[in-house]
Amino acid sequence: MKILIADDDALMLQMLEHTLRRHGHEVVTATNGRLALEHLHNDPCQLVISDWEMPEMNGPELVKAIRSNTTGASYVYLILLTSRDGTNHVIEGLTAGADDFVTKPFNPTELAMRVRVAERILALESRDLIIFGMAKLAESRDPDTGTHLERVRNYSRVLARHLSGIPKYSDQVDANFVRMIYLTSPLHDIGKVAVPDCVLLKPSGLSDAEFSIMKEHTTMGAATLEAALAEYPEASFLLMAKEIALTHHERFDGSGYPHKLRGEQIPLCGRIVALADVYDALTSKRVYKGSFSHAVARSIITEGRGGHFDPDVVDAFVRCESQFVDIQRRFIEPVAQAA
Repeated sequence: MKILIADDDALMLQMLEHTLRRHGHEVVTATNGRLALEHLHNDPCQLVISDWEMPEMNGPELVKAIRSNTTGASYVYLILLTSRDGTNHVIEGLTAGADDFVTKPFNPTELAMRVRVAERILALESRDLIIFGMAKLAESRDPDTGTHLERVRNYSRVLARHLSGIPKYSDQVDANFVRMIYLTSPLHDIGKVAVPDCVLLKPSGLSDAEFSIMKEHTTMGAATLEAALAEYPEASFLLMAKEIALTHHERFDGSGYPHKLRGEQIPLCGRIVALADVYDALTSKRVYKGSFSHAVARSIITEGRGGHFDPDVVDAFVRCESQFVDIQRRFIEPVAQAA
C-alpha cells in the first residue's frame, strides 16, 4: 500500500517513514497539509497519516479538504497523529472526517496494527466494488442473469456451509471460504460479455460451431479476472472468482470443458458452483426451454453423482435440498411469477 505522511517535524516524519517501510509499504511525504493535498491530486493514495499541528493547513483542515473532494476514484482512509487528549479534540477530528487516531509519541507496533485495519477496510471496499461492477456487466448482456446470480450465489453458500461440517473439508471450507464463494460466484459467467449476441441470445438450440463459441466464455472470463488480478494484486478474492469462471463447466469424470479436468483437479469452488449452476438452469424457465420441477432436477443431479458432479457436493445437495427449494421460490424469475 502507498501511504502519504504529512508532518512538519522532520524527525517524526523520518521515524514514521522508517516504521512503515519496514512493514513493506511504499511511503511518500509532505511537510504540511497544503503540500499533502497537492500530492494527492497528482498521485492518489488511499491512506493518509497526518499530524494534527502543521503550518499552512493543519491535520483537521487537511481531512476536511480531502473529504470535500467528491471526484476521487476511491475512499481515502485518514489517520490523525496527535499529542492532544480529551473528548472534544476526538470529536473535532471525527467531525472533520478522520477514521482513526494515533497518539504521539507513537508506538511502532500500534501504528502497524492500525494501518493493517485500514488495509482490511479498504480491501473490502475494493472487493465489493469490483464484484458488483463485473456482475452488473454480465447482467447487462444477458436478460436472464439477474435473479440467476442471486440464486446461484445462495445455492453455492448453502453447499459450502454443509461441506464445512465434513471432516474431509474442515481445513479448506471455513467461514471465509463460505463468504468468498457467496461473493464471487456471481462472476462465474462474466466471460459471456464477449460472446456474440447471435449465440448468447439465440432462442433455440446451438449448433456445434455456436456451442464451441459459447464454451469460450470460461476461458474469456478467467482471462478477464486474471487481468483484474494483475491490476489489483491485493484483491486475493479474485483468485477464487477466476477459478470459478474457468472450471464451473468441468465435470468430475473429466468430460467437461475447457480443460477436461477430472476429480479434485477441479477446484472445490468450481465443483460447488457447477452443481448450483446446473440446478438453476434446470429449474428456471428460459426462452428456449421450460422449467423442470425440483423433483426432476434432483433426479438429474443425483444421477450425475460421480459423473457430472463431485459425489460429496451431490450428497451435500441432498441433505440441504429443502433450502434449495426455498431459495428458488424466494428469487423466482419475474416472468415465471407472472405466468
